[in-house]
Amino acid sequence: MVSRVIPVEPFDLVVFGATGDLARRKILPALYRRMQAGQVPAEARVIGAARAGQTRDDFRAFAAAALADFVPAARRDAAGVAAFLDRLDYVALDATGAAGWDDLAALMRPGVVRAFYFSVAPALFGAIAERLHARGIADPGSRIVVEKPFGHDLTSARALNATLARHFDEGQIYRIDHYLGKETVQNLMAVRFGNILFEPLWNARHVDHVQITVAETVGVGGRGAYYDRAGAMRDMVQNHLMQLLCLIAMEPPWHFDPAAVRDEKLKVIRALAPVPAADIVRGQYAATGGEPGYAEDAGNPDSTTESFVALKVQVRNWRWQGTPFYLRTGKRLRARTSEIAVIFRDPPHSIFDQGGLRQNELVIRLQPNEGINLKVMIKEPGPGGMRLVQVPLDMSFAEALGPEGADMPDAYERLIMDVIRGNQTLFMRGDEVEAAWAWTDPIIAGWEARGDRPQPYDAGSSGPEDALALMHRDGRKWREIRE
Repeated sequence: MVSRVIPVEPFDLVVFGATGDLARRKILPALYRRMQAGQVPAEARVIGAARAGQTRDDFRAFAAAALADFVPAARRDAAGVAAFLDRLDYVALDATGAAGWDDLAALMRPGVVRAFYFSVAPALFGAIAERLHARGIADPGSRIVVEKPFGHDLTSARALNATLARHFDEGQIYRIDHYLGKETVQNLMAVRFGNILFEPLWNARHVDHVQITVAETVGVGGRGAYYDRAGAMRDMVQNHLMQLLCLIAMEPPWHFDPAAVRDEKLKVIRALAPVPAADIVRGQYAATGGEPGYAEDAGNPDSTTESFVALKVQVRNWRWQGTPFYLRTGKRLRARTSEIAVIFRDPPHSIFDQGGLRQNELVIRLQPNEGINLKVMIKEPGPGGMRLVQVPLDMSFAEALGPEGADMPDAYERLIMDVIRGNQTLFMRGDEVEAAWAWTDPIIAGWEARGDRPQPYDAGSSGPEDALALMHRDGRKWREIRE
């Protein structure tokens, strides 16, 4: 299977914070790979902007090192790297002052798409947006890309949205969540809405429950100071897991376009029921096997911030009334995996004498080994009667799609190209962000008011014991965390 590569229009992409970790690990490698795939035209340019007093050659050396570190050797060649580096420029500027902005303005070309990637702290968003507008660097067709966190709570999210709205229309603002750029996440929509098979069953009558798991094996590492102010609820649930829940639970949009898709996602968020304390489990990884615990990693021995959270969530609408959604995410867990599991109800009547019929499961695996797995019951081969066994109908993208599936574009590749195309379908809208915080804030306020402390759990485990009980009391159990 060969994928089509449709080139985008010529563009000037300015990356603020171009010498930072995100640019090094994700943005620059993503742009190189799209250039190698033939999607970035020869006229496109990438302009790095940061406080560091570097030259253009310094920035190109930085980019070359980034490609060496984060692009597999099989995808690099000397000519391709040289061609990419030749498209790079650099401006040293002060995001909150006057220095460098005239130099940036002088580099911008008429007649091409102008995009500005804010790979900086949210505190700088307003200053950069104001200067882009005041100095005429951004035109009416320009796009800005902002990274999470989109605020710390509802109040700050509203303030951030208002700041951006003073200088840019909502149609110019691209709030990026890299989970939405994953191939399997988009295939979830294709499976639901491109086939007659599942949509008639996609409701409370046929679905017993849904599990969404995002597990990491790493701790907070060098992000300890930030993470201790955020925690798993703000860092993961309010955005990544919320987006996955929306795609599972939303109604079919009238058309696959940005407004229609985001309208339906917003309806899901607004339909979420408040979560009682009994349906929330918080955890914090403890020192295990000589490895430091969360408190040591965060540099705060008295920290009450959660590195793990599990919730039972209800969607109050006609389609999902009575079907719970179980969400969990955590650090220093048994394996690195992200998946959505839709667990269907038992058949209403079994015609077979044997017991042990198992529920059908549709598992959408986001990482690693992206793919879709449907578990069904079949007859066990051989004589001796009708014995049933559960088997997977497995579609690993790497196997089913051949070389194209084994080397799918990174989420940032797809999302940056969507910015250039002006397609906001996979980006969050301002009202969507605010609705997510309006649901999240009372949960956080509740445990803060109660003085709840996270439960310790061993690194390399599946999280706190109470997270297992959250499912067991409903007669259900979590899927095993494994790669």
